Amino acid sequence: MIIIGGGLGGLSTGCYARMNGYRTQVFEMHEIPGGSCTGWDRGDFTFDWCVSWLLGNGPGNEMYQIWLELGALQGKEMRHFDVFNIVRGRDGREVRFYSDPDRLEAHLLGISPADAAPIREFCDGIRTFRRALTVYPFLKPVGLMGRIERWRMLASFLPYLTTIRRSITVLMTDFAQRFRDPLLREAFNFILYEKHPAFPVLPFYFQLASHANQAAGVPEGGSLGLARSVEQRYRRLGGEITYNAKVEEILVEGDRAVGVRLSDGREFRADIVVSAADGHTTVMKLLKGRYLNDTYRRLYTSLIDEPGQLSPGYVSLFLGLRKPFPEGDPCTTYLMTDRQAGELTGIRCPSVNVQFRTRHYPELAPRDSTIVFATYFSDIGPWRALSEGPEQSSRVRRGEELHTLPVKHGREYLAAKRRVRNTISSFLDERFPGFKDAVAVADVSTPLTQVRYTGVYDGTFPGWNPFVEGSETVEQEIKRNGPVLPGLANFYLSGVWATIGGLIRAAAAGRHVMHFICRDDGREFTASIDDSESAPTHLIIPVDRPTLPTEAAEPAEPVGSAEPTTTVTTGALA
Repeated sequence: MIIIGGGLGGLSTGCYARMNGYRTQVFEMHEIPGGSCTGWDRGDFTFDWCVSWLLGNGPGNEMYQIWLELGALQGKEMRHFDVFNIVRGRDGREVRFYSDPDRLEAHLLGISPADAAPIREFCDGIRTFRRALTVYPFLKPVGLMGRIERWRMLASFLPYLTTIRRSITVLMTDFAQRFRDPLLREAFNFILYEKHPAFPVLPFYFQLASHANQAAGVPEGGSLGLARSVEQRYRRLGGEITYNAKVEEILVEGDRAVGVRLSDGREFRADIVVSAADGHTTVMKLLKGRYLNDTYRRLYTSLIDEPGQLSPGYVSLFLGLRKPFPEGDPCTTYLMTDRQAGELTGIRCPSVNVQFRTRHYPELAPRDSTIVFATYFSDIGPWRALSEGPEQSSRVRRGEELHTLPVKHGREYLAAKRRVRNTISSFLDERFPGFKDAVAVADVSTPLTQVRYTGVYDGTFPGWNPFVEGSETVEQEIKRNGPVLPGLANFYLSGVWATIGGLIRAAAAGRHVMHFICRDDGREFTASIDDSESAPTHLIIPVDRPTLPTEAAEPAEPVGSAEPTTTVTTGALA
């Protein structure tokens, strides 16, 4: 089996293929694993780009089993904050979205007793979803479930059906309008860091319930550490991976996928080809637009370019500071004025999410220093308009062809990146005295950076936007026909473009595609938990922020409890 792409989807596919007896070769165009699950060094700082919360990193759900099978968590500390996000209004007031629904309810009622009805409804929904997570299916694709399996699955959801049905039919933008307090009315849209206009209430329940169950924290070592752990599991299973290897074409003979051709002209043959690259690259470039039914043709020739169908890209600012900022919260979404946001190229909504990333990953920075990670949703169009030259450029260095080297985008593009740095740094300096003077290292990435490193269509992350036509069409097509293309034998799709969602979906896609391949080859699917290291431990971290001098006159808000952090060791199958 040849697998295209060494992101989490490709690595997961390789792991499960090896567990089921397939010889595998992964081809990855970058020089490191992980795809978008990545980080990079700047001086003695490591800038972690991806994981702000990892669904399934704690027990009590099927997601956890997948991560253990992939060896992603073992031997590590899982860190869980007691606040998911803080939304800070333009007037300085803030809403703390506590993980615990009882604590959240008390906090919200303290802000606005007049909003008791929607507050209690929302917190009751989180309580319901905390129980529902135990039965949510991740291990086996629904399309391969037999009639009895489906009935059992549906029966397990019956106690939660009313809440699920209501939450998937009401947009959060509409639910938030029920609040009388203007801050709550706006803040609820930013629970998940950014504003997601197409999202119903359901994903907000799902994420907060997972966080409350200590199953949506962050893993020690960060994003690249997570990817390297899965890569090591893949290699221990006997899999092979080749880096700096860009696939240019999927070889087809007699309507059967038989291998791949790399950019340097080399060809590799296989019995099965799985693409975990982005969907557009796979079907329109590597396969030249062949083997498209009406559904896939519409998805990849028209729907993909319609507004809102793809998840937006990100602009990210990393700052390495030679000074500790203990008053910095792990995660805060700041609502900005239009004037402030006007300095940020491509911004979709006047807000910026700021994480004091050393609260998540202290091991990625020197002692007595701080990493700040600030992001906002951005379309790629404004950045393309400023850019000159190619978006990707392969060049030979020391006899080896490399595919993710820097490219020159021109002066206007660089000026826009500087404005991002200066605007956000000045914004934070007003709130944290001495902030700008402490900056030692800075780096800005844009959707074009995503294109350079991963080749993903329009710099989107992670792919199809959930809860809109494109994503629902993909889900229906794969439930109906599996992760395949019509008329092309021995070829399968994997990764986030063959499913909907983030990292856990990418990891689950590898498991799911192997279910289909095993079925087609008449094999019984099998998987096992990695026992090469000890079970992960779990650390609960209170978010308790001292009052800043500039906030002394503001009304007091409830803050995190002062109880000590708690470390818990969970068994591998707990």
